[in-house]
Amino acid sequence: MKTFDYSIIPNELLDYDIIKLITKIHEYKGKQELYIKAKPQILESLLEVARIQSTGASNRIEGIHTSEKRLKELMLLKTQPKNRSEEEITGYREVLRLIHESYEHIVPTSGVILQLYRDLYQFSPVSNAGKYKNADNIITEVNVQGNTYIRFQPLSAYETPSAMESLTETFNETIKDERNDPLLLIPMFILDFLCIHPFNDGNGRMSRLLTLLNLYRAGYIVGKYISIEMIIEKTKETYYEVLKESSQNWIEGNNKYKPFVKYYLEVILSAYKEFSLRVELVQEEGMNKQIRIRQLFNQSLGTLNKKTIQEKYPDISIPTIELALSNLLKEGYIEKIGRGRATAYIKNTINKN
Repeated sequence: MKTFDYSIIPNELLDYDIIKLITKIHEYKGKQELYIKAKPQILESLLEVARIQSTGASNRIEGIHTSEKRLKELMLLKTQPKNRSEEEITGYREVLRLIHESYEHIVPTSGVILQLYRDLYQFSPVSNAGKYKNADNIITEVNVQGNTYIRFQPLSAYETPSAMESLTETFNETIKDERNDPLLLIPMFILDFLCIHPFNDGNGRMSRLLTLLNLYRAGYIVGKYISIEMIIEKTKETYYEVLKESSQNWIEGNNKYKPFVKYYLEVILSAYKEFSLRVELVQEEGMNKQIRIRQLFNQSLGTLNKKTIQEKYPDISIPTIELALSNLLKEGYIEKIGRGRATAYIKNTINKN
């Protein structure tokens, strides 16, 4: 039977790169409460934006799509799901809401994970919702010649219930004794969860929900305000590369956790950096809104569109953003790129300030 032991951290996770990432995340966590108290009404807007982004991104990673308009309507409870994809998106919305509101009371035991999985499919006619897989599954990959081969063979359906009991019991006990840093334990737990692959479907989405749950319980709540799922989506190729690298020889207990743990820490640090930047931007609320948008272009090397600007400044309406863009175009401070939905703007390189 596959066993787990988080009481001893592998030496590979105690090197300079990992420790440096953890130290930096600890620094941001120390400022977290100051950020949250800075502008609570603005942070409420950030939370809403992140909730929509997280739900959309986590499902898109698994090939589950809907339009941006429909996604927002589903998130704001303004419509009902009309197909299988939207049913699964709506289920994710509900589990994410539950974690946001009640994470302090949700201990990730095997039974609780089954309940969260059941809720993930509460709007879908899935017979196995709330149960572990009833058949062995495999992870396949397509090579450059177009041939499909088995990349990884997870635990069998027979082994899964006992493995999940062992995984969650050992993890929760180790977290509770506080001897090892949660920032090391959580990515290790998530990798082991993915390698068990305990469900017929939805393992990736469940892993990201469990990531948020465990981070929040450990005091790292940045994922409420900045979408960690979207950062993973934007680095999806790297995510799959490190997952492949760290899962090799996993069943034999000879895998290397470092690639996956390092990637996860980089994602968390990226979220904190973005959170810090957003707070700095909203703290300038007293500044004229058009000046703030001008300053955003001054700080950005790439293109910006109306949606991106509103994500950065949730307190500024789209009409105000459009007016500011129009004025900046007339002034020659920015240039317009693309047309229609692809329209974006970039700072004119002639400008020096």
